[in-house]
Amino acid sequence: MEIADLIIKLVLVVVIFAISLVVAMYSTYAERKVAAFLQDRVGPNRAGPFGILQPMADGAKMFMKEEIIPTRASGFLFIVGPSLAIMTACIGSAVIPWGPQMQIGDRVIDLQVTDINVGILYIFGVVSLGVYGIMIGGWASNNKYSLLGAIRAASQNISYEISMGLSIIALLMLTGTLSLKEIAEQQHGWHWNVLTQPLGFLIFMVCAFAETNRSPFDLPECETELVGGYHTEYSSMKLGFYLFAEYINMFVSSAVMATLYWGGYNYPGMDWVAAHAGPTIAPIIGVVVLFAKIFAFIFFFMWVRWTIPRFRYDQLMHLGWKTLIPLAIANIVLTGIISTLIEKFA
Repeated sequence: MEIADLIIKLVLVVVIFAISLVVAMYSTYAERKVAAFLQDRVGPNRAGPFGILQPMADGAKMFMKEEIIPTRASGFLFIVGPSLAIMTACIGSAVIPWGPQMQIGDRVIDLQVTDINVGILYIFGVVSLGVYGIMIGGWASNNKYSLLGAIRAASQNISYEISMGLSIIALLMLTGTLSLKEIAEQQHGWHWNVLTQPLGFLIFMVCAFAETNRSPFDLPECETELVGGYHTEYSSMKLGFYLFAEYINMFVSSAVMATLYWGGYNYPGMDWVAAHAGPTIAPIIGVVVLFAKIFAFIFFFMWVRWTIPRFRYDQLMHLGWKTLIPLAIANIVLTGIISTLIEKFA
């Protein structure tokens, strides 16, 4: 790899990392504004115009709060927990194609940190590692509420990862690749996978809610039962890391859903735009389209939180094991039958 290519990759990593943090930071503001709108309230309106500086005030508060580590906590693991949670949340975006190739002068730039041929497996691996941050933090706190929240999180993630993996198998049967870039390129124009895999997308989306611990699947941090759940004993920026990790996971999950099922950076008429806008402007439009889809999903995450009540834990497990897994298996069988019939009579 040339030095120039390495610098471009490093710049791309820094930009994506910064965007992830900014989106997570302002997702807290958007969450409160969406909640206020749905509940006929005003929401944050003191820090800056329309409360736009509220996330910065919250961040400053997190940094300035007193750092408390419980006496009976396992000190080293108490720090490792939130660190692992935020790290795994940030590295998930490395394989997401944020746009088509951009040409600046004579140089062609890939708007993707790395294109590995097992991109989906990478995403699943990162998701699997994320629960360790919650488990370690909950156990190291030496608090029964934290431990119960951590156990809930581990059980929930394991249960819904199965359904999520099965929903992806049906998609792989149609695309024939594990690379997110190739999957995005196959959806050129309006040939989006959600049109051929609506049930698979629905299963994947429900599992994404569970994997990110978002309502109505927020049992690991259920305030009415577990005080604060796995991060009950955390304060200052360690608590901030857990909260940030949740919003970054929501951002990455939205990007993955948009890429796998909703065309990613593709949109109808993109060939005409590419022909008239040029090789530099057209990819930027693709990036804007992808982020529009991502923000639509983030809004949907927030809308669901303030609309649907929280499940009981037995209902959560019943949905995961007795409903989603059979539906995912049925979707695989149905996809195989329809694909075979199409190949036979085409």
